[in-house]
Amino acid sequence: MPRVDTDSFYRDSLARHGHSAEGVQWNSARSQHIRFLALREFLPDDLSTLSLVDAGCGLGDLFVFLSDRGEKPRSYIGIDVVAPMVEAAAGRTGREILQRDVLLDDLPGADYYLCSGAMNTLTHEETLLFIRRCYAASRQGFVFNLLEGRQRGGAYNHFQYDDLRPLAEELSAELNFANNYLAGDFTASFIHRDAS
Repeated sequence: MPRVDTDSFYRDSLARHGHSAEGVQWNSARSQHIRFLALREFLPDDLSTLSLVDAGCGLGDLFVFLSDRGEKPRSYIGIDVVAPMVEAAAGRTGREILQRDVLLDDLPGADYYLCSGAMNTLTHEETLLFIRRCYAASRQGFVFNLLEGRQRGGAYNHFQYDDLRPLAEELSAELNFANNYLAGDFTASFIHRDAS
């Protein structure tokens, strides 16, 4: 079973906070921005030739962040399981936004998959499956963030960097991470060793 009912969890959050960083369960727009900057550090300098899929795209804020920096990728697809977010993200980005469950549904191919925050309400096992599926759908790699710490009760999922090593070894992925940007959070990348 999922840690929470994702659809109800985010619909309730949107009803309380509206179309905002808080509405997609970030503490603030500032913390969301800091996490996006950390994700961006793991990508190549030039995004203009790359295809990106934003898994758990929420309201499309990552695409807006990149666009505001003048860094639009060659193509961008957002994926989210929550219908109101899919609709809002399509309107905000003008890009293709798919309503899909990353754990169950077919995923489009892309150079890079990105995920900011969408795995925080999954179980430990679901998170590893999410990583596995996004990595498999990527040609170059998967970059994502997770809450850092020991597993505990409540709505949120916590990981430690070393929890990812066995999966990276199994997939023959190059694993990198950063945790120096925001307390209680880390960003990791699974990169295909044969990526050009």
